[in-house]
Amino acid sequence: MHSWTQRLLPAATTAAVLLAAVCAAASALDAFHAPSVQAQAHVTKINRFHKQINGNDKVTLTFNLSANLESVFTWNTKQVFVFLTAEYENAKNSLNQISLWDYIIPDKEHANLQVEVKSKYPLIDQGTSLRGKKVQLVLHWYVMPNAGAMIQDRMALSEFELPDTYTS
Repeated sequence: MHSWTQRLLPAATTAAVLLAAVCAAASALDAFHAPSVQAQAHVTKINRFHKQINGNDKVTLTFNLSANLESVFTWNTKQVFVFLTAEYENAKNSLNQISLWDYIIPDKEHANLQVEVKSKYPLIDQGTSLRGKKVQLVLHWYVMPNAGAMIQDRMALSEFELPDTYTS
């Protein structure tokens, strides 16, 4: 006769193997999911554009963001981290990315965003190269699954041009 520990070991091993197989299947199925995100963003106002005491340019913006991220949710999605960046080039760097706003979408019911918001974080350049600069707004999202690898994607939304002179 076998002891209870000898009987428990095969059952626990079988359960662990089945759990690993379900996690692998969840990751494999998410790789074939192609979401169709619809989004747009527009700067409605440049609240303040000035030179800081340390010599860096600083901009605060108000923008409209409309995004439907329902299609990124699957049965394996835990939550989605979404953020809006301002991207531009200057003489120092070929790509500068500054996060302006972020949000965690906990479920599919909250995935249709309609916001008009002042930038959560200011656009600060290391130097004085923002005057007259073209800036592109880009929406990024990271899909955090219950099991498997995190998936990231992005979508360029719109461009705007900063003024040639500082405002207050």
